[in-house]
Parts: sequence; C-alpha cells; structure tokens
Amino acid sequence: MTFPERFSNLPEYAFPRLRALLDGHTPGDETISMSIGEPRHAFPDWVATVVAEHAGEFGRYPPNEGSPELLNAIAGWISRRFSVEVALDRQIMALNGTREGLFNACLALCPERTERGAQPVVLMPNPFYQVYAVAALAAGAQPVYVPATLANGFMPDFAGLDPALLERVEIAYLCSPSNPQGAVASREYLAQVIGLAERYDFHVFADECYSELYCDTPPTGALQVASEMGASTERVVIFNSLSKRSNLAGLRSGFVAGGPETIARIKQLRNYAGAPLPLPLQRVAERIWADEAHVDHNRALYNDKYQLADEIFDGVPGYMPPKAGFFLWLPVEDGEAATLKLWQETGVRVLPGAYLSREADGFNPGKQYIRAAMVAPRDELWRGLIKLRDCIYG
Repeated sequence: MTFPERFSNLPEYAFPRLRALLDGHTPGDETISMSIGEPRHAFPDWVATVVAEHAGEFGRYPPNEGSPELLNAIAGWISRRFSVEVALDRQIMALNGTREGLFNACLALCPERTERGAQPVVLMPNPFYQVYAVAALAAGAQPVYVPATLANGFMPDFAGLDPALLERVEIAYLCSPSNPQGAVASREYLAQVIGLAERYDFHVFADECYSELYCDTPPTGALQVASEMGASTERVVIFNSLSKRSNLAGLRSGFVAGGPETIARIKQLRNYAGAPLPLPLQRVAERIWADEAHVDHNRALYNDKYQLADEIFDGVPGYMPPKAGFFLWLPVEDGEAATLKLWQETGVRVLPGAYLSREADGFNPGKQYIRAAMVAPRDELWRGLIKLRDCIYG
C-alpha cells in the first residue's frame, strides 16, 4: 500500500466536520464555545518577562533535544511527581508540543513488519486523540480501536483482545486522564496493561497531558507503575506538556521520556523531522516546569468548575462527574442531532462524540455522547451549562 493510499479512508478531522454541521445554521442566542479544549485560564504573568530577557537567543539554533537546563527542570518534575529518576542525556527529550511526539514516536518505533512478518498493530482507545490513528497509518500499521465505554470505566480492555492479535501489537496508546471522558486509570489497570506489554513485547505510549488537572488524588503515572513493577525501562514511553497544566498551549512545550534505546530512536528521527523549541521559549518552559504555585491555582479553578457542573447536572440521568481533565462527556440520544439542536436553539457549541471515535465492529462508542469543554470563564461557563441542560435534558 502506498503512503497516500493509507490515508484514503481517513475520516475528516473533528472540527471541519463540526463546521460543516453547524455553520450553515444561525445560532439561537449568545454564542458560547464549548467545543475546543483550549485552556483560557491565565498563565503566570512573568512568562513575557522571561521571553523578553532571553529574546537575543532567537538568533541561535536551539538544541534539538532541549537545553540541559530545560531537561533538568523536566527531570526534576518527573522525580517530584512520580518518584522516578530519568537520565537527562539518555531518557528524555523536549518536544514542540506532544502532538509531534505522539506522532513521530510511532514512526520511530513501529517496524514495517512484526518478527513473524505480519503487518504490525497499533492499539488505541475509542474515542481517542486523532493523532494516534494517523500515526499508525503513517507507519504502515493496522490501527485497532478498542472501545472505552462506561461498562469498562472508559478504559480500553486490551487484555480482552484475541491473543493472535496481541502477538502483532507493537504499540498501545493509552490516555489517562482520558480525553474526552475524564477517566483516570488505576494503578491496577496500568499494571495490567504494562504486564501485557511485557508478555507480548510491545510499547505502551502513555499520553498524560491532563495529569495535573484532577479532583482529589493525583493520577498515577505509567512510568511510575513500570518502575515499581521492575518492567523493562523500554516498555513505557510517557508524553506530557505545559498546554493544560500551565495554560500555555501556544508555547508548544512538551516532553517524551522512556528507555535509552527508545529515546535514541526518537531523537534520531527528530534530527530530520522535528522542529525544536526556540531557546527563549525553552527558558520559559524551564521556569514553568519548576513552579507548582500556578498549577495549584489552576487546579483549584477547575475543581470549582467540576462542582459547578455537578450542581447543574444533579439528577440528570447518566451524568458522570469527570475525575480529571476539563471535559464533560454527556450522554444523549444522538450526538450530532443534539449538537445541532443546541446550536440552533441556544448558540452553545459542543462537539459530537462520534467525531472523536471510529465505528468498529458496527459500533461507534461516541455516537450517543457530546463533549463539552469547561474552559470558559466561570460566568460564561455557568450560562453555557444551564442552556445545555435545559435544551437537551429539560
């Protein structure tokens, strides 16, 4: 199969589909956007000062893998947060946002054929971040969409797959806390997935970008569990960023951490197919990863929004309070129909769950849901949630 053919059946990205669904219709009232997960809380006010202080470094080529100071700050954060030590020169690399890493790591680590000569398989939850599927297709692998539903706690049941399929798995993507459901993988679940990866010799790609937005207990990290289990250092690859943790989506600062061989292969691809973060922005990221005060404040704002949603949707059948992240995953009869009705009658813009999912074995696990992002200021969010409740569930 040629490279273009791999993408011939790829569904359109979620947001162009949303525009096609809604933009020909007049919104019914004040427009309130709850469709895009773009953080809108303030980031630390000293960010611009740090950029200005280091503006002269825009004239220098930045280190491809990240400056030593930035890598040290990230490694320090990993140590404090997950009690895992990583070697700066061998186990960590700075990213220009985690999208780059989640895509390129698949290209770097997924072989063209398994050891037995079969097409490799890349597992992913369904619903999922769309980059996972595109990365699998780009690598020439077969993406397998594993339902993440209410019945399994919104975490994919990789262990329940056919052993013959598991023999072909090279990579399993896992998102915890999950987008869109806000579910958190337990320590036991992570141990099961990592144990499965040890048995069948595949990588676990742990997308942990929402790890710092949670209600009560900090979510357990995959690298943390792998270390406690004594699993191979090459088994788990984690990805995280400052986009959600620090409301700096535009900074494009993330990282990937894993075993030395894994990171060496990702770095090698990065030499040819990556764009390192400009040095002044690396200086900002260095400061941000070392500061927790603004993260605590940010988390408190989201906890207030969780409570607001719980109050507004109290008594709504099927409502599930999110445990983490900043999305509501709301049950409806038909996600597209509910999204269009909500837009036409109230001006509130959400995303049909089916746009984040794929139909597999005749079932799309997102079809009867809508996703609402709780990123707007509190007063605007309150108005949007009230309109949503009254329009869809009233």
